[in-house]
Amino acid sequence: MAEGLGWSELREVEPELAVACRSLMYQYGVGLAFLATVRGDGGPRVHPMCPLIADDGLFAFLIPSPKREDLHRDPRYAMHSFAAEHNEDAFYLTGKARSVDDAGARRRLQDQFLRERGLPDPPDGFDEQELFEFTIERCLHTVTAGHGDPHPRHIPWRAP
Repeated sequence: MAEGLGWSELREVEPELAVACRSLMYQYGVGLAFLATVRGDGGPRVHPMCPLIADDGLFAFLIPSPKREDLHRDPRYAMHSFAAEHNEDAFYLTGKARSVDDAGARRRLQDQFLRERGLPDPPDGFDEQELFEFTIERCLHTVTAGHGDPHPRHIPWRAP
């Protein structure tokens, strides 16, 4: 099974897919996606979240929650962009998540989080959020001509 690539590596090997991913994840101004994790009983769990795409990685700050506990127990994830307004274009990623315990990375990504939202200070409880990085094992970019397109184009990719 593939180990997956980091965001910067995906940008190098598949720059068009990386641009499409960023465009769809940030189509509403900030990163928005659905994160699927594996519950303790093996079932799926899906919730909205805010990915951060930085030059060196795909990250997210996660509040204390069942999905965060899921990732500690089983790092496999799937992430899907929010629905587009004018078409059915979409981006889907799978891979593994890992907790990032690096104060410099946390500060840098917190600054990015605040800048993207135009916030002067972190929201209440932000210090309780845990930083995760998501590696990419597979992705799928779907391109459509609009809602109801009978012939969407699917562009799959798998890490070497």
